[in-house]
Amino acid sequence: MVGKESPGSYLKATQTQQDFTWIVKANDRVYHDQFRKTYACCLKKKKYAGNAIKTAKYNVLTFLPLNLYEQFHRMVNLYFLHIILLQTIPEISTLPWFALLLPISILLGIRGIRDLTDDIARHRSDGEINSRSCEILTGGSFCKKQWRDICVGDIVCLRKNSFVPADLLLLSSSEPSSLCYVETMDIDGETNLKYRQALLVTHQELASVENMAAFDGKVTCEEPNSRLHNFIGTLEWRGETFPLDSDQILLRGCRIRNTEICYGLVIYAGFDSKIMKNCGKIKLKKTKLNQLMDRIVLLICLALLLTSFGLAVGSGIWADKFRQEHSYLSVFYTDASPAKHAFFAFWGFIILLSFVLPMAMLITFEFIYLVNSCFINWDLEMYYAPKDTPAKARSTSLNDQLGQIEYIFSDKTGTLTQNIMTFKKCCIDGTIYGSNRSTKDNSMEANLSWNKYWDMKLDFYDPLLMNAIQQDNHPIMREFMRLLALCHTVMVEEKESQLIYQAASPDEEALVTAARNLGYVFLSRTQDTITISELGNERTYKMLALLDFNSIRKRMSVLVRDPEGRIKLYTKGADTVILERLHSDRSSEAYTVKALNSFAEETLRTLCLATKEVEENEYAQWSKKHHAASILLQDRAQELDKVYEEIEKDLQLLGATAIEDKLQEGVPETIHLLKRGGMKVWVLTGDKQETAVNIGFASQLLSDDMTILGESEICEILKSSCNSHNNLAGSGEALCGPDSPQLFEESFTRDKTALVITGDFLDKILHAAGEEQEKRKRSIWEQFRCHRAKPEEDYKDSMEVAFVELATACQAVICCRVTPKQKALVVQMVKRHKNAIALAIGDGANDVNMIKTADIGVGISGQEGMQAVQCSDYALAQFCYLQRLLFVHGRWSYLRICKFLRYFFYKTCAGMMVQIWFAFYTGFTAQPLLEGWFLALYNVFYTSYPVLCMGMFEQDVSDQKSLKFPELYKAGQNNLLFNFRIFCLSFVQGSFVSLASFYIALWACEDKMGAKIVGDYQSFAMIIATSAILTVTIEIVLDVKFWTIFSVLAIFLSLGLYCLFSYLTQSFQAYETAPTVFQFPDASKNALTDPASLLVILLSVTVNTIPSLTIRFVRIISSPRTMSEMARARDLETKPSTVELTSHIRRNSHWRRSSYAFSHKEGYADLISRGASLRVKGPRVRSELSGFHHTTLPGKEDSTPTIDVASNHDVSAQQRFLPC
Repeated sequence: MVGKESPGSYLKATQTQQDFTWIVKANDRVYHDQFRKTYACCLKKKKYAGNAIKTAKYNVLTFLPLNLYEQFHRMVNLYFLHIILLQTIPEISTLPWFALLLPISILLGIRGIRDLTDDIARHRSDGEINSRSCEILTGGSFCKKQWRDICVGDIVCLRKNSFVPADLLLLSSSEPSSLCYVETMDIDGETNLKYRQALLVTHQELASVENMAAFDGKVTCEEPNSRLHNFIGTLEWRGETFPLDSDQILLRGCRIRNTEICYGLVIYAGFDSKIMKNCGKIKLKKTKLNQLMDRIVLLICLALLLTSFGLAVGSGIWADKFRQEHSYLSVFYTDASPAKHAFFAFWGFIILLSFVLPMAMLITFEFIYLVNSCFINWDLEMYYAPKDTPAKARSTSLNDQLGQIEYIFSDKTGTLTQNIMTFKKCCIDGTIYGSNRSTKDNSMEANLSWNKYWDMKLDFYDPLLMNAIQQDNHPIMREFMRLLALCHTVMVEEKESQLIYQAASPDEEALVTAARNLGYVFLSRTQDTITISELGNERTYKMLALLDFNSIRKRMSVLVRDPEGRIKLYTKGADTVILERLHSDRSSEAYTVKALNSFAEETLRTLCLATKEVEENEYAQWSKKHHAASILLQDRAQELDKVYEEIEKDLQLLGATAIEDKLQEGVPETIHLLKRGGMKVWVLTGDKQETAVNIGFASQLLSDDMTILGESEICEILKSSCNSHNNLAGSGEALCGPDSPQLFEESFTRDKTALVITGDFLDKILHAAGEEQEKRKRSIWEQFRCHRAKPEEDYKDSMEVAFVELATACQAVICCRVTPKQKALVVQMVKRHKNAIALAIGDGANDVNMIKTADIGVGISGQEGMQAVQCSDYALAQFCYLQRLLFVHGRWSYLRICKFLRYFFYKTCAGMMVQIWFAFYTGFTAQPLLEGWFLALYNVFYTSYPVLCMGMFEQDVSDQKSLKFPELYKAGQNNLLFNFRIFCLSFVQGSFVSLASFYIALWACEDKMGAKIVGDYQSFAMIIATSAILTVTIEIVLDVKFWTIFSVLAIFLSLGLYCLFSYLTQSFQAYETAPTVFQFPDASKNALTDPASLLVILLSVTVNTIPSLTIRFVRIISSPRTMSEMARARDLETKPSTVELTSHIRRNSHWRRSSYAFSHKEGYADLISRGASLRVKGPRVRSELSGFHHTTLPGKEDSTPTIDVASNHDVSAQQRFLPC
């Protein structure tokens, strides 16, 4: 279970699972079926798992026992089960055994039906996934089957837009060089395409179905593990061994894009696949209040045992004394010793006092949870009309926890952003275009009608820029547009006279599309040419070199020869690397820098463009160096970078572009409110670091006045507070000492600080934690042998504890390039060391593990499917709805549950504690004072409806004020509304009410009444009962802050039901029918019609209410202002700052944002340069693979990167690959 996995175990898995013991033989199911492994004691199962998955918790046989087992983990349920068992013993039973069995059966049934409904939804989801169709090589042909039928060693055929059903070794594809383009959005959240490439030997040899059926290769690799980005193995075939890595692996959950057909060998199936290894199991979540309730139940049980024991001792002493003083009655006690009498009295008091913890409270508890969940579902403010998606409370038992969140762990892609890149502005030769003029008008279509490639979805339009481009008399502008059309790695194809672009990153596509709309259209490319249309004139440039991007260079360049024979270099990249490579003439640099700062203030992703003309002799010399570096066997990449540096200098600055990475609506405002509410937001993403930092600034998670700590700075901080006896994995890097948490807090509370780390750095933290745990284990053994003690503070020397203290002292944390399992481990790490309530929010399958691990999981129904929603506790359509979910529904639910619990314990003690005081006057005989029907109906009808209405409708402030003053939320984080202190105060107040009611009535009735005044036992009981009913009713009237018609009706209904049931159960007709059941005939009539009795009741209610009124009055006068009042005063003193999408970035900031360096993937330039990704006319057509190089081009949304399509199909080969 992920919830119990420690970083140490993760480390162990990372190290030990490198054993290469996983052997897969192609087309050999018999070989894999013979292996078994032990999984529980002596039970065994197949070593190679099937491909069917099961995320549901129950089945037909296990639902009842497993659900009851989970429900009886609640201490309250165990308590009542124990009481019911005692009720079955006649000697000690004071109530029928079924009196409690029926309520607890109803309670268990309600919860069981709720769990069953949730699990049925999981079964349906599993069935849909397992029933997806696929093509499996069986008997010499590919037959259509379901995912559940796939086994390890099978060869599977996948087509375009289909999901990968298991972890596969790519054997071949319809693309040149057996490339396969995949979308990994469900795994790492990245929307840009990635490519995988089969081995050359399988690409050449497995070109027909007959060869695939005869394929008998053996793959030896590591055991199934959760490392998504790593794979090591070998393929043995025909006496040769070929190395395998992650470039040949298609992971389950990926989607085939731009590839008509591909074939793969199943390596890991089902729960052995990497994505399923990253998915945690469903675990039972309990709120903080539920955990507190368990402790309170233990306390009540302990108090009940001690009280019953004390009263039983008193019963034994009284019985012995009574026997001695009344020896003439000894004949009645011959069979009962004082000890035996005390023993039975003990169990009698246990049953009698069990009403102190009433079953009605639990049933009402569940009903309040259900109603508050319905309020979430019905909230129109969280309804997303464009997708017809309302908010959904998938769990009905966690609502109060929404009001106590301290840490929020959020995905980035699809959760904070819309995954949409748009070209917003540009600066050309110092002039900014698009500013305040980029809105569309009626003349736009007319002005762009000359461009037949105009994209109807154009978002950028500036008439001044269009006029300047059409005049074509500005050389800088012309070169600027040429650069956008030439310097990229975009692939293109034409479908129905429409150009379809497919880019390695959304930034690239936005830039090329912008140039297309502005008249400079990228038309096609070959291995060594690029063809573009410049204002309607088609021009072909010869590509001499393509200087690829990497994260160190932060730029890319293309060296081309134009039709006039001139050699030109076009470069685009981050401003920090472009501006330092300009020539001496920097006339437009100052204006461009101002434009960059302006773009950055609007949180746009900036990019600088530059060019230069290269002389022939300079190119000839450079070309020789480039060729020499490209054929090196060692340090090739480093030498190429050096060669690139030689030509990428003395550049002429053309301008800058600004791209908007669109956030979801309301994200900055939501994060701003979350911060004001005392919550810390961590972004955990599989995307690149630069992208995540940019979104951090745009969403106001990061700000320009923050100190952003990178990995090097974090290491320096940890070193500065080190303990010389602890080393990080033996490398000499010191860990933090025991005083480091205080140092972190003191340092970072003064300054705004944020952390930015990667998954690799996080692995080091986890590795250090695992090393420290092993070290402690060895140290403990050595201490045992040497009989020496070691201080407990050594535990805090671990890197994990130090890092958690450092990270939680910061205002924001961004973790980049993390796997789904690492996301869950981060959440678990914070929960364990900070004992904090964590909420995780995401929208993709890569967020499922994090959502399951957090205390509250929120799924966004976004572009990445519904996997996150299906595993979540709450489902939202937009991230901005989180503010209403927490600050309104969460805070209200916490307030309602807390006031409900406080009042319920108070009223129960007020009505039931009189049994203890009465025992002192009955010889400790466990005789009930109150009527049995009163005991049964007190918490069901007489006092339950007002508190039920309070639990459903109570509000301290309106929803608008809850959002206006998010500081009110901190009360839940600090457990101010219900804790042990408040419980004890409620207990004391209820005990005082019961004590006052009992002794005032006793004072009035005991030998003080005249002959006409009632003084019998039944009337005495009714006076006390009526005093308690009226007192607790007045108390809730004082407690309720938000009155509704239901609240008023509940008050009168409770009092009316008390009068009605008292009349019915105390009538002579009922007494005559069943005298043992109805034992209080006309008790209420006798007591409540006597003026003296009414005065006693009035006196009791007054005495009981005065302390409560006094406390409230003193609190109003002497207590400090409420948080809402302080926030209101703050707003009056200072003008509220509006939330805008601005982030004032310093010019020399290390975190300057550049769109190109963010999401582009290295390696595409090499594919283009060697033609591996291009289809050209006349090559060898792989007709054996069913002639998929047909003339019908792919669809617009995911077109294949190509310039032409091969023809001359082999129809017979195509027929051989048709499904059975």
